[in-house]
Amino acid sequence: MPARSASSRHRSARRPRTALDDLVTLSADGVSQAGRRSFAVAAASGLALGLAAAPSFADHPRDSAGSIGGVDTDAATAAARAVIDARVVTAPADATWTFDSPVVTAVAPPPPPPPVEVRSAPAASRTQERRATAPAAAQAAEPAPAVEVPASAAGSAVVEIAMRYIGVPYLSGGTTPDGFDCSGFTSYVYAQVGITLPRTSSQQRYAGTVVSRADAQPGDLIWSPGHVAIYAGGDMQVDAPRPGKTIQLREIWQSSPVFIRLS
Repeated sequence: MPARSASSRHRSARRPRTALDDLVTLSADGVSQAGRRSFAVAAASGLALGLAAAPSFADHPRDSAGSIGGVDTDAATAAARAVIDARVVTAPADATWTFDSPVVTAVAPPPPPPPVEVRSAPAASRTQERRATAPAAAQAAEPAPAVEVPASAAGSAVVEIAMRYIGVPYLSGGTTPDGFDCSGFTSYVYAQVGITLPRTSSQQRYAGTVVSRADAQPGDLIWSPGHVAIYAGGDMQVDAPRPGKTIQLREIWQSSPVFIRLS
């Protein structure tokens, strides 16, 4: 039988083991003891940078097996734990949380302004109402210049006063210089010499003594049904004729007037 030569056995080729492999193995053992979470904190804290800044493994002596001697894994693990303990924040189980609440003050709105009192216009006086109802022609009439007292009435205070109001418009119910009716005019004039007359012409008919026309004197009343005037002498009289007219000196127009003397 022919002799066979023994075939040589060779180990499969492997990547050579370096000092970095040994360091990774040692670090893995330390990290497994502290937990994955601790390792993450250690890496974030700069431990990895510290290892990277360590002296080159080429400077360390190697033993006969090719491993790096003099690496203190316990010290590295203790340093990592110290960093972890410094970085981890813990709180007691009975801790309480408080929040400062801002102080809110309610302010009431200002009160509404007081209501404004609205006052109605004062009621028009009776004289103003009469003016409003008087004919436009009478209201527009201006008092005429004072007429000279006739010679026949010289010395009569009543006639002199009556002549002052010539030109004042006739106003039904009027008793003032704003406007007169016939009896309102005679009452106003005689009141200025101290003689009070009734308000209406029918009442004034009996206010004095009846005298004849021949005996009549300036200042006597001249009465006729529905009208009254003041005698000015010489067939003249002063009176308030009718609506639309003014106080005037004119001739006696009544057919049979009654002359009344007042005292």
